[in-house]
Amino acid sequence: MANIQIIKSEVLSDNWYVLRKITYEFTQPNGTVQVHSREAYDRGNGATILLYNKEAGTVILTRQFRLPTYVNGNPDGMMIEACAGLLDQDNPEDCIRRETEEETGYKITEIQKVFEAYMSPGSVTEILYFFIAAYSKSMKVSDGGGVEHEQENIEVLEIPIHQAMEMVQSGEIKDAKTMMLLQYIKLHGIL
Repeated sequence: MANIQIIKSEVLSDNWYVLRKITYEFTQPNGTVQVHSREAYDRGNGATILLYNKEAGTVILTRQFRLPTYVNGNPDGMMIEACAGLLDQDNPEDCIRRETEEETGYKITEIQKVFEAYMSPGSVTEILYFFIAAYSKSMKVSDGGGVEHEQENIEVLEIPIHQAMEMVQSGEIKDAKTMMLLQYIKLHGIL
């Protein structure tokens, strides 16, 4: 595809984040010009992290209610996930340090970016930055659980890596970012 040109962008909703209907044209390799309309949901970019402890062979995950999963067949709406959050005005590293402390109660210093990915490129503009970091009990500065003004109610889970991998296999963990980070840890022999 060449010569992509946006013809029109209209806001359909800006209630929570922004949903736009975008009309664009492009030239196909045979020279034919086509016009398409698509909707794109812009909620900003985000970051996610998997905390791991080599000595204990464990990872830190969270459990929280996710309405979209509930309305799409998840019986209790609860999801087990790696810590994550939107960048807001922060860079990815600062964001994930803040989110880690808010959600898990661990204050981490050394983080490693492992990759970045579009999580749902057919409809969502978000790029997600993926990180890993070692943790120890001495880094625990609070109970975590999220922040009240964001209406978060997060349970912190410390799980052996082999159990987390079994939870992916059984379907107990269904969150894509979490599965990607768990597989990264296993594939690279970190745990």
